[in-house]
Amino acid sequence: MAKILLLGAAGQVGQALQSSLASLGEVQGLTRQDLDLIDLSALRQRINQIQPTVIVNAAAYTAVDQAEAEPALAHRLNAQLPGVLAEQALALGAYLVHLSTDYVFDGRKNTPYLERDVTHPLGVYGQSKLAGERQIEALGGDYLILRTAWVYGAAGKGNFVKTMLRLAQEQDTLKIVVDQVGSPTWTQDLAQALAILLPQRPQGIYHCTDSGVASWYDFAVAIVEEAQTLGILAQTPQIIPITTAEYPTLARRPAYSVLSGQKITAALNYSLPHWRQSLRAMLRSLI
Repeated sequence: MAKILLLGAAGQVGQALQSSLASLGEVQGLTRQDLDLIDLSALRQRINQIQPTVIVNAAAYTAVDQAEAEPALAHRLNAQLPGVLAEQALALGAYLVHLSTDYVFDGRKNTPYLERDVTHPLGVYGQSKLAGERQIEALGGDYLILRTAWVYGAAGKGNFVKTMLRLAQEQDTLKIVVDQVGSPTWTQDLAQALAILLPQRPQGIYHCTDSGVASWYDFAVAIVEEAQTLGILAQTPQIIPITTAEYPTLARRPAYSVLSGQKITAALNYSLPHWRQSLRAMLRSLI
């Protein structure tokens, strides 16, 4: 049985992974309360104490706009930390799984991004995540970089689904960006896919999102419709589509960040569910 060290165990992805990976071995989760991940020396010591055979990194600096004002901290957690994990995994002969993002791309394509496509992040968050990927690749060893996108889960507080449910109860009108397109991904689907992949120990970069495509506007409309059907929402706010230009943010975001699922579908021998099907399942779990 594997001895799995899970970083970011208290996050929305981490909580889903704790459950899905439990059947594969002993899972030791680390949270911010257990260890300050900014202290890379302490992290090295803890890994040497635990002696894991698998390291799964679900920890990250994910505040996309705030990263523009805190580039050093974003790079510490998203670039330097994965580098340390790669070093330690290499030294221990452990398998490293690192979660990355669609934001490593600039969104100028209009067909799904393949794993081999040229990266060109638009902001500090994407740049720091790409730097983390490159740290791992440079060191080599046994590793899987799993890029995902638009992640939400029942355990999360700040994710788009939870935010929309809250705003729909508080406001009569919601203005949502319509010209950014991606694939909403439920944490449970991501965690299940990783639990199937991990024993295979695939190498390199894989894209892992739910299937189907949506704009943030499409996603918001679906959230409200599904939540009303399930009796979670009592009122119906008007949802108005707006452009990115009408909703300026500190960080630039890719207009199109759909990730191709061809490679991971072949590895899993199944296609991840359509995002709307998974949204419905996630909302049902809230009842």
